[in-house]
Amino acid sequence: MSANPKVIAAISCAVESYLQIEQEALLAEQQLRRRVEQCGVIKSPFAIAGRQAAMDMRWLWQMRIYR
Repeated sequence: MSANPKVIAAISCAVESYLQIEQEALLAEQQLRRRVEQCGVIKSPFAIAGRQAAMDMRWLWQMRIYR
């Protein structure tokens, strides 16, 4: 079986492009994680639910006082 040099070049170019895109995506994800950690964003779903419950109670209290 003889291999066509153009086909081999196309395959190697495609593999190299895929690896480069994958590496760029990994770097972008790492940068995003660093930004999130620096901002102090709440990561726990339980903490988010607790904050939401507190905000809901405050909103209900404000609506009762307003009326």
